[in-house]
This record gives sequence, structure tokens and C-alpha cells, in this order.
Amino acid sequence: MVADLDADALRYARVLPLDVVQHKGSGHAGTAVSLAPLMCALFGEYLRHDPADPNWPGRDRFVLSCGHTSLSLYLQLFLRGYGLEMADLKAARTLDSLTPGHPEFGHTPGVETTTGPLGQGIGNAVGMAMAARRVRGMLDQDAAPGASPFDYRVCCLASDGDLQEGVSHEAAALAGHLRLGNLILIWDDNRISIEGQTAIATSEDVSARMAAYGWRIVDIDDGESAPDLRAGLDAAFAGTASGFDERPVFVRVRTRIGHPMPTLGGTARAHAGAPGAEEVAAVKRALGLDPEQSFAMPEELLAHTRAAAAARAARLRDPWQRSFEHWRAAHPERAELFERLRARRLVPGWDTGLPRFVPGTALATRVAGSQALAALGVAVEELWGGSADLAETNGSWTADTGFDSLLPPGTVSAEWPGNENGRIVHFGIREHAMGAVLNGIALNGLTRVFGATFFVFSDYLRPAVRLAALMNLPVLYIWSHDSVAVGEDGPTHQPVEHLWAYRAIPGLAVVRPADANETVAAYRQIFAADSGPTAMVLSRQALPVLDNLDAVDSGVARGGYVLVEPDNPPRLILIGTGSEVQLAVAAAATLAARGIPTRVVSMPCLEWFDQQPRAYRDTVLPPQITARVSVEAGVGQGWHRFVGLAGEVVSVEGFGHSGDGAEVMRRKGITLKAVLDAADAVLARR
Repeated sequence: MVADLDADALRYARVLPLDVVQHKGSGHAGTAVSLAPLMCALFGEYLRHDPADPNWPGRDRFVLSCGHTSLSLYLQLFLRGYGLEMADLKAARTLDSLTPGHPEFGHTPGVETTTGPLGQGIGNAVGMAMAARRVRGMLDQDAAPGASPFDYRVCCLASDGDLQEGVSHEAAALAGHLRLGNLILIWDDNRISIEGQTAIATSEDVSARMAAYGWRIVDIDDGESAPDLRAGLDAAFAGTASGFDERPVFVRVRTRIGHPMPTLGGTARAHAGAPGAEEVAAVKRALGLDPEQSFAMPEELLAHTRAAAAARAARLRDPWQRSFEHWRAAHPERAELFERLRARRLVPGWDTGLPRFVPGTALATRVAGSQALAALGVAVEELWGGSADLAETNGSWTADTGFDSLLPPGTVSAEWPGNENGRIVHFGIREHAMGAVLNGIALNGLTRVFGATFFVFSDYLRPAVRLAALMNLPVLYIWSHDSVAVGEDGPTHQPVEHLWAYRAIPGLAVVRPADANETVAAYRQIFAADSGPTAMVLSRQALPVLDNLDAVDSGVARGGYVLVEPDNPPRLILIGTGSEVQLAVAAAATLAARGIPTRVVSMPCLEWFDQQPRAYRDTVLPPQITARVSVEAGVGQGWHRFVGLAGEVVSVEGFGHSGDGAEVMRRKGITLKAVLDAADAVLARR
């Protein structure tokens, strides 16, 4: 009987994590063992997925937020036919294996996102659910609830640790507010963390908290009981996959970590590490398996689970395909849009509406950025995003742009018109969740997304930014108020160390434009390249518009370029970024009057510059010109890589002050005199 085969497969499957960890000597087996019944039910009966096509657009998304129990997911990918074999399980946690210690996006088929830092997966899942709603709104807004081929569910599995992390609170509050009824969050309530019983650190009623956020609560009191599991999952999956006018679902599943381990089960020692040969043998005996056999999975059982998964996928795909074909025939223009979105192509002429600014004028790069972003919103309908409650001041979208807000029923106002399909996201004061949500939206793959806050508060979302870089996700960050020139708000709001802290993240491009036209050129490059995460770091104060427009247009995309070239071969190079480029230009003019030919290099993005061929970089910074000075209103930590040990770095060392921004810049040594003094010091050494 099929039920008997399923039960036998489960028996063998739940001891495989013990074999893996015992064989390796490290890893996390306990949760994978106790969650095997739940995971087998999810992948065998509830989630819509196709092992033959892991990227099927109609699939449900499964997020393993508790990434340390990666074996829970790998087991299902093995059983269902995603390409993992027993050898891959044996190779878990080894270099170049398909089964790394934590799931990695783009590495293992069936893994939807990189997880491990606890709580991040919950934010990713919220973003995926929001993206499903946005895509449906673009392509099939008029479909009945649950009737669109673009409806799918997002199911996230989380641990006690995930729900303790602050990012989960922020993300859950946002999901409840937006009524993301296509989102299911399952909590493995085993009450154990590394240090022991969770009671030593927390005593809150988690379900009551989630209910207060607006989630529907489902309780499963026994994760070992098949009837209890199915009753709970039936209730959880009862809503429509569109999720409109519903609530996200929070499922509490009570489990005993490591069950049926006789000695370690239910204790912190089941969480990680080799359980010991005797413990593993005892579990096998308890399950009626041969204690002498390791890595056992009878061929007929594996063939059964894979054939069942394939047959179920065919049953699910057939009606979905009919629905998709009907939609495509009925909406040919939207079908073309869908194909364009899948290919991540922009519409022809998408950048023709970008603004152009006249030299001799002055405006803040956050203001120039807001105009560019508004123009991009008109031309690029798949663009959406928002701010952590700072839209009016950081240059992201406001209601004045004419775009609707993403709002649940009852919250639309004259100030913020919108609907459930809107494009302006009000993240609230939740930077960390915003970062994780942006990653989830980007993982959907069909839209382009941005998130904004003040640069100093980017620290709150740094873990999510790091994961965006790790996954190479095309997330756009807009970080305004970029230096001590913020002024009166004082040192708490004046970023100092942040530029080099973010330049330290591999794969993240940090762009600090010098003026309005550099800002526009940077946006053009970001959208044209569509590669990896990028941070736009913008000024609060007005900056003069540079005079060399041809150099700006061609140079920004290369990260660094010659802005000012003297008539005679240069003896000195001044390198600046952002608001300090104007000081470099002024200093070069003064030095030229002294008979010192000086080149000015604007370096809006070091990462883009580093990607250029050596020949180009050497034309901008010729190796033979060793007299160099950099100027940037932040710590000077990394600038000697460009100016050399004999060069001079004009920087801000230490925190800022509370007062007028221009005066704070002067007090911290970001002045024309400081640049000239540095130039004199460098030249004196020659």
C-alpha cells in the first residue's frame, strides 16, 4: 500500500541525518530527525512543486529560515528527485558538495534562498509573498482569488531562535499589517536552543504575539502524530494562494528535538554534534531498522517517493498550465510583459526621461536622485520599493510621484492613495526587516526593488545587505545624509565609518556621486547592468553641478574617471568622492595658479573601478604619478590602496559634532586648505 511505503520511507529518512552527522563528526541532526514527519507531509502532500523544474513559476516557495537544519531540506530534495543522491548526503558540509552546511541559493536545486543567520528567512518569505502580490497585480489583477496562474504560497519553517531575533518581529508585524494571506510560517516549538531550555531566555507567548500582529494561529500539539499534522496543515493551507483580504498563517508545531533519540532527545545536546554510535543504533532499533546499516534507503522506497513526487507534480502542473495558457491567450500584451520580466529586459528608451542638470547650479544628490528615481518609475513599471519612514527626506518615492502605495484595506488616505497592488512600500521604522524583505522580493526575479533610509541607519540592515551580496541579488539601496555635513542632528546621525564598512562587503557596489549628473549616470548604470546589490549614498546638502558633462557621462559607469586634466602633464593627482570632489576641483585650480599641473579624479564607485581593465585604471591613475591625495568625508581606512603609503589622505577621523553642517565639515578638517596642505606635503617628499 502507498501509505505503508510512505511510512517506511519516513522511518529510513529520519535516521539519515544521524548517519550524516555521525559520519562527518559535526552538523545539526536533531531538528532534522524530529521534523521529518512534518517535512515529509509538506513536500509530499501540501506544497506545490516540481522536482523536474525547480524554477517552475507556479510553484510554492519553501524557505528554511532555520538554515542550520539544512539536512531537513536536503532529505526532501533527495527523496523527491531534485538531483541529490545518497553520495551528496554523505558529502554534507564538505567543500564543493551540493549539501553545504547551510542552504545556499543558486547552488543546490530546490533551495530558494541562502539561510543560516536566524530570522533572515522569515523576512525573505515576507518579501516573496509581497512579490507574488505585486506580480499578480501587474499581470493578472482582475482574476478571482486563487484563480490566477501567478498565485502561489510561501511557506517558511522557523525555529525558536528565528523567532527570538528582532528581525522576525519586524517582518512579522509588516506581514500582518499587509494581510499577506499567501504566507504560512511554521514554528518548530521544541523549546531548545544551544544553551538549553529556551525558558532561560524567553517567556513570551509567541502565538499571542503573532495574533497581535494580525496572523491567524494554527496549533499542532504533537508533531509526531500524522492525524494532528494533517489537521493542522489542512487548516493552514485552507485559504487562497492569492492571499487578498486574508491573514498570514502562523502554525505552532510542538516537537521534541531529536526524537526518538533515547538519551539526547529533548535536550540541547541533540541540537548539534555527533550523537554517538550507540545513540544512533538505539534510534534505528526503536524504528525497527537494522542498527548495523548506515545510509540505508531501500531502492524501492526511493523509487516510490520520487515517482509519487513526479506524478503529483504532473497533476498539479496540468491545470496550472491550462490556466497559464488561457491567461496568455486572453492577455497578449501582459504575456509579452511577463516574458520581458522573465528575461529582465528593460523597455526601449527606458532612460530617455532621466533628468539633466545645468553646470553652475547646485542641488543635493538626494534631490537629484529623487528626480531620477521618479523618472525611472514611469519608464520601468516593474520598479517598486519604499523607505523606512523617511521617504520625504531621503529622496525615495512619495505620493507626489503619482504612484500608488501598497496598502491594506482601511489604510488608504488622501495623503497616501493606494491599494493592495501599489508600488510604494511603507516599511515603517523597520530597517532590518526591510533589508530581508528586499532580498525576498529580489529572489522572485520578476521585479526591481529599492529600499531607502539614512546612511547612518544602514547599520540596522547590514546582515541582510551581506546576504544580498552573498546571493548576488540586484537590490538597490538608497542611503541619504551621507556624512558629518548632516550637521545639527549631531554625531548619532552623522555616518563616519560607514563607507569603508560597506566597501568591505564583497559583491556590494557603493556609489557616492559627486553631483546631480553623476547621480543620474549612476542610476543609468545600475539599471543597465542589473547585477548584484548597489548602494546609492547621497548628500543632504546642495552640491555644485560639475562642468565636465562629457567626462561625467562616460566615466561614472567605470567607477572612476579623469574629471579635470591640466594643460601640462600632471605632477599631482587629487582623488575625491561625493561632496568632496568640489574641494579637489577647487584645489586643482589653486595649484594650477601656482604652476603645479594637477589632475582631478572623481571616484564615485571603487567597486566599478576595480572591475575595469588594468589598462584603463592605469590611464586614470598612472603608476608613475605617485604624488596623490584623496579627500572624502569619512574615515580614511582604505585610501592608501589608491594614494600609496607616501600619499596623503584627507578624512574624518572620529565622530562628528552637533551644529551647522558646513561648520562641522570645517571642524573635522574637510576643507580646501586641508587638501592644499596635503598636496604640499606630498610634493615636498618628491
